[in-house]
Amino acid sequence: MHQWTEMDEGSIKMTKELQNGSSGHCLESETKDKQPVKATVLQKDVGLLSGICLIVGTMIGSGIFISPKAVLLSSGAVGPCLLIWASCGVLATLGALCYAELGTMITKSGGEYPYLTEAFGPLVAYLYSWTTIMVLKPSSFAIITLSFAEYASSPFYPGCTPPVVVTKCLAAAAIILIVSVNCLSVKLASYVQNIFTMAKLFIILVIVVAGIVMLAKGNTENLSDAFVGTSSSFGAIGLAFYNGLWAYDGWNQLNFITEELKQPSRNLPLAILIGIPLVSVCYVLVNVAYFTAMTASELLLSPAVAMTFGDRVLYPVSWIVPIFVVFSTFGSANGSCFTAGRLAYVSGREGHMVKILSYISLKRYTPAPALMFNGILSLIYIIPADINTLINYFSFAQWAFYGLTALALIVMRFTRKELHRPVKVPIVIPGLIVLVSFYLVLAPIIDKPEMEYLYCAIFIFSGLLLYYPFVYRKVNWARKLMRPMTMHLQLLMEVVPPDKIQ
Repeated sequence: MHQWTEMDEGSIKMTKELQNGSSGHCLESETKDKQPVKATVLQKDVGLLSGICLIVGTMIGSGIFISPKAVLLSSGAVGPCLLIWASCGVLATLGALCYAELGTMITKSGGEYPYLTEAFGPLVAYLYSWTTIMVLKPSSFAIITLSFAEYASSPFYPGCTPPVVVTKCLAAAAIILIVSVNCLSVKLASYVQNIFTMAKLFIILVIVVAGIVMLAKGNTENLSDAFVGTSSSFGAIGLAFYNGLWAYDGWNQLNFITEELKQPSRNLPLAILIGIPLVSVCYVLVNVAYFTAMTASELLLSPAVAMTFGDRVLYPVSWIVPIFVVFSTFGSANGSCFTAGRLAYVSGREGHMVKILSYISLKRYTPAPALMFNGILSLIYIIPADINTLINYFSFAQWAFYGLTALALIVMRFTRKELHRPVKVPIVIPGLIVLVSFYLVLAPIIDKPEMEYLYCAIFIFSGLLLYYPFVYRKVNWARKLMRPMTMHLQLLMEVVPPDKIQ
């Protein structure tokens, strides 16, 4: 908010210069171009189909094709495994309905950030943006691109694992390509998302139809006595839910781009109600298909479940499975990048991150600095040997923020009664999401307490060391230091502060 009052004269002057090209060409451009000039804000370019594709395309990554075994391992049998996949879909839908109410009530981009700001004030929102922008989003982007690189390079190394340097270089190339596409155009990024989402739905349809054919042939022995060996451990079932819900992660993606959504009060809830049940049905049917071709123990031993299924059932054309898994991971990475840039952009606009992150490309109307920042962090996260462990430890933080957001909905029912709510869910739904989130935060820590969780908590709260001097006190020397850097970057990238829209 103070962002607008503090904008220095140099930045305003430079904005005008960039918008006019130069003072000498100003009149010339006016006479040539009689078209109305668009406001320098993110444009409403995302329709209903693109919204559904963003949700579906980001939720369905490589997990369902490669390792749906974590749920089976924890649940102990086929029956509870399928029930947990279905239950996780219901929970994800309920969580997303809470986000539909929040997103239509507060039509600002940035995912949980504006809701936490409204309900609990800037400090909680800052800790969320600090954790998500610095760790959760870029490391997730890095993991998806590493997965993409692994499956894209594996055909060239038959019988052995591709060298680490090859997968890392390919992952870095994918990050640079995806960031470039997103910086070029919102519409282009949406088209890429739509195409790759259609590709992953096609391969899911192929697997499901093949599974139905196998069932029709009488391959049902793995589905009979489906509850024999069910785990009775409370912790194990919790862990199965934890892994299942991780596969559904991404149901909140559309809330990151609310400002770019056409008719958000209609399209946001519609996209959620179409997209998430679609993913749930896909997940359950794909798992049923897997069990028609392999036993539970075979599924647990398979290094890549969809590939094993393809070799057994789709033999002459089994090569299509790895190709479409590559498409699936690329589409998921594109969706992750698309939304991550919006959070950094909104956070910069509100003064919780450096000002340059809130600037918009003058020619292309994309949050280019925010997208590039996320890309650079992702490239750094590719370097360590194993970042999967990092993500596992930080995932408890993700669920803590989901729970806080559901709690924000309950709080605002009492503190912000005057806000218009085009969608209104029964208060019991956010209550349930708060309880589930609370359980999912504590379950892995109680099940296997490790020091790494403490380190993660320390990192999250270490953001306060930056919050007090730079955000709360707004120390002068920091602004003097950042001003020339911001101006140079502004000239280099041809970006300007967003126009203030009431």
